[in-house]
Amino acid sequence: MLAHRLIERKRDGGRIEPGEWRALALAYAKGHIPDYQMAALLMACFLRGLDRTETAALTEAMLQSGERLELAHIGKPRLDKHSTGGVGDKVSLVLAPLVASLGVAVPMMSGRSLGHTGGTLDKLEAIPGFRTDLSLAEASAQIETLGCAMIGQSPEIAPADKKMYALRDATATVESIPLIAASIMSKKIAEDLTGLVLDMKRGSGAFIPELDRVLELADVMIKLGDDHGCPCVALVTAMDRPLGRSAGNAVEVAEAVEVLAGGGPADVVELTVALAREMLAAAGRDDVDPADALADGRAMDAWRRMISAQGGDPDASLPRPAERHVVPAPATGTLTRLDAYAVGVAAWRLGAGRARKEDPVASAAGVTWTANVGEQVRAGEPLLELHTDEPGRIPRALEALEGAIGVDTADRPLPLILERIDAP
Repeated sequence: MLAHRLIERKRDGGRIEPGEWRALALAYAKGHIPDYQMAALLMACFLRGLDRTETAALTEAMLQSGERLELAHIGKPRLDKHSTGGVGDKVSLVLAPLVASLGVAVPMMSGRSLGHTGGTLDKLEAIPGFRTDLSLAEASAQIETLGCAMIGQSPEIAPADKKMYALRDATATVESIPLIAASIMSKKIAEDLTGLVLDMKRGSGAFIPELDRVLELADVMIKLGDDHGCPCVALVTAMDRPLGRSAGNAVEVAEAVEVLAGGGPADVVELTVALAREMLAAAGRDDVDPADALADGRAMDAWRRMISAQGGDPDASLPRPAERHVVPAPATGTLTRLDAYAVGVAAWRLGAGRARKEDPVASAAGVTWTANVGEQVRAGEPLLELHTDEPGRIPRALEALEGAIGVDTADRPLPLILERIDAP
């Protein structure tokens, strides 16, 4: 009767009290509430919204439905970063070992790709042998020893959220700001963090393209962090064009390794260093420069230790595609448009992404490009290269790219970092 009563109340515009959210989340996590009732409640929440108190109560209820990492004993500041998702965003791969190499603990819990946006776990699993399914005990031990671990949401962390998210994905209720914020923050708070940095993407390739909704989500998440003693700061960053020069899984790992080696695309380096500085500032380590750790090899050493600890081989060859297809530049001049959404959809159609969470991904699939927005291109010379194991996927990927490339057009790219937001 609990679920029926709450569905009815929320449907009619009423509110759900904290104790009711707690009972609901625990009952759902244990299988005592059927999916059809929870789906009805999520749709009512999507349509009617949740106020500030309800959002906080839902976050706490999902948090309490499972266990937490316990890391206070390691005696270091504990920081993580969350990105709202984009195309070519391999920053997490560099950021975790980089910040860990500077004396900060980084328990980084990430997700998988869905639709046109990439997923950190899929990228990491392109590395032969790499495990993302560490238990809380394994993750805690590795963080204590090496300073970082990159893992997925284990069955122990916020199980009510895991079940609800799968249901939201199947019932078109993902895009609710309160539901997004509660889902993200319940997992991040479970990491026992002393601070969190948010990378809020804005532009066509972002999960939430509209600036007003990006700012609303940042505000809600910052307040939820403050409620739980986890100070948050957010950078609003550009996703009107893809980040770096690759979108996919293995291709993004290769690019991340370039950055760890002191090279790589300038925009990836700039954003990674900016986010690292925010994490270090939150940890009280303003005295160190993350750019130095990229230049002198400390970040690469931390990466190699982490890969080995999680079962991977840092020297192994990454998967290569069976088929490549070159897309030439349409004209000579300045590249003024490379639409992030179109590139993300093309990578997805080549096999790099998934339509449903249970779908497999092809590690070797993806898109690379030879020039970024603002750089010069020449007509007929290679601009994009499509990678896939299935040649039959190429025509649909090319369809996705129609109109995505602009040379000497009136398009004006967004600044890479638009603004910084913290608690009032």
